[in-house]
Amino acid sequence: MKLYPAIDLHNGKAVRLYKGDYNQVTDYGNPLEVAKRWKAMGASFLHLVDLDGAKAGNSLNLNAVKEIIDNVDINLELGGGIRTIEQIDELLKMGLNRVIIGSKALDLDFVKEAIDKYGSDKIVIGIDSRNMLISTHGWLDMTDINAVDFANKLKSIGVKNIIFTDISKDGTLEGINVKETKLMVDTGLNIIASGGAKSLDDIKNAKEIGCFGIILGKSIYNGDINLEIAIKEFED
Repeated sequence: MKLYPAIDLHNGKAVRLYKGDYNQVTDYGNPLEVAKRWKAMGASFLHLVDLDGAKAGNSLNLNAVKEIIDNVDINLELGGGIRTIEQIDELLKMGLNRVIIGSKALDLDFVKEAIDKYGSDKIVIGIDSRNMLISTHGWLDMTDINAVDFANKLKSIGVKNIIFTDISKDGTLEGINVKETKLMVDTGLNIIASGGAKSLDDIKNAKEIGCFGIILGKSIYNGDINLEIAIKEFED
């Protein structure tokens, strides 16, 4: 299993939101310094989210992303506001290892075009849900699309990697949603769990149900999880 420390970008800073609420923001400072800290603790892959981009529909924190690319030797994935093939081109040429498609993933033709052009290892789909119904556009809009049904459609067009976020858990330190995440794992896709991890037990639970990885946010910023210990104990 892979552990992915998260750096959420808002107005050029590293932040965490509570349940995706842009009005409940905790500021953790310079993203570059945060990236260096997680790298020093053993991280090999960082999960970056452009929160402003997710709302606006285009990348708005690329300066912060570029600083990390230029100064930290680490694998990076980025999501938030990625809606065009041209954006994916730009981001991969910048040096990102993977690009996360979120809201635009509802357009299956677009996803297939991206997969066909860049390969399934370069494209990750972000499925954000509340009560197993997909949410889009920075978690501001709800749909009536079932997350498992949608994951199976993605699988049929060549998608391999899914980041599954339970919005109701994100930033709460209430523990991951094991039941719903297991439903996603059962699709046979590589599922990266996201939202609510608070302790080493959550990482253990994610590994036991077959998660490909887990994203760690507030828990490592607050010190509830020691990233260095977690990586040594659980990362393959």
